[in-house]
Amino acid sequence: MELIGRRKLELVSGRSNRPLAEQIAAHLGVELGEPNLREFANGEIHCRYDLSIRGSDLFIIQTHCGPVNDSLMEQLIMIDAAKRASAKNITAVCPYYGYARQDRKSTGREPITAKLVADLMQAAGADRVISVDLHSGQIQGFFDVPFDHLTATPVLEEYLRTRVGGEVVIVAPDSGRVKVAERYAQQLNADLALVHKGRPPGTINQVEVRHVVGEVEGRHCVIIDDMIDTASTICAAAERLADSGASEIWAMATHGVFSDPAIDRLEKAPISRVVVTDTLPVPKDRQFDKLEVLSVAKIIADAIDAVFEETSVSEIFGGANLV
Repeated sequence: MELIGRRKLELVSGRSNRPLAEQIAAHLGVELGEPNLREFANGEIHCRYDLSIRGSDLFIIQTHCGPVNDSLMEQLIMIDAAKRASAKNITAVCPYYGYARQDRKSTGREPITAKLVADLMQAAGADRVISVDLHSGQIQGFFDVPFDHLTATPVLEEYLRTRVGGEVVIVAPDSGRVKVAERYAQQLNADLALVHKGRPPGTINQVEVRHVVGEVEGRHCVIIDDMIDTASTICAAAERLADSGASEIWAMATHGVFSDPAIDRLEKAPISRVVVTDTLPVPKDRQFDKLEVLSVAKIIADAIDAVFEETSVSEIFGGANLV
């Protein structure tokens, strides 16, 4: 008896960002599977796939948004259920990777929780992981399975090309974002500036902006970051740019976390436009007039297709997805 191998792509989603998963499925031309997620009376999560996934290449989409622990646990349970249902390959698709900022020990007696999340995913049974714009590239090294790092840069760059004219300056809000901001500046043929910031010792979500490096007076400044959480960094940078004579200030980031008091800060800051992507859902109570949300569904769909077809993911970005 000779069996001809058949491969089957299956796509399922958790409940944290269902609209993004539906867009990804539409780009791929497949239907979302149903994991039938529900809670028991005590809050424990249960999962049972509707149809057989035996031998399939299963992609489980779940962004780790608030409540982060619930979203993460939900994905781990879906991975475990898929492994026990004999899925051939299980890929965890995490548009936003939870606990990414806890990627090292900055003081004594701290965890490296980004590594813990990696260990949990692998223990659950993930054979591969896909994520978008990690806070730190070293997180890829926490995994012993393949990790595909995607970037929202093409989406954000295209937005800038079609909507910004005149003298533009790409601004890195801190030293950690200089490499990314420099890449934007090169692609857009724009100048580069850096906001020199620091944090008071022993504090969280507090920023001290010291000075601006680069010529920004009378120019359109675009601050580029990987995420906007409480918006302390973005708003502090915007205020210093305004003090330095910038004519207009935009803020752009891949992940719009928008923890309190981000919305209030952004509305009061000298920022005329805030642009993020839909890696994280933005509830109606978090939307405001300055905000625009772009979709990364096609980028993620193209990456899933490349993984399934065993072609290069890096070629989608021309190698510019490396961090």
